[in-house]
Amino acid sequence: MEKISFEEALEQLEKVVRQLEQGDVPLEESIKLFEKGITLSRICQKKLDQAEAKIEVLTKQDDEVIKESFAVEENS
Repeated sequence: MEKISFEEALEQLEKVVRQLEQGDVPLEESIKLFEKGITLSRICQKKLDQAEAKIEVLTKQDDEVIKESFAVEENS
């Protein structure tokens, strides 16, 4: 499952959350959805960590990592 893109994993995670929030899913299916959600969440976190590490490498100057905060716009 880790071969999926961040965007695909996030989309699937959002779908799982919506299904669980509806509250009309049987217990056994809820547990499976929860497990899937945890897996997807970990995939997203891993991909974000990898992206952050890559950005740090790209912004490295004179053997010193220049960490700068940048605002992320929400599409809400």
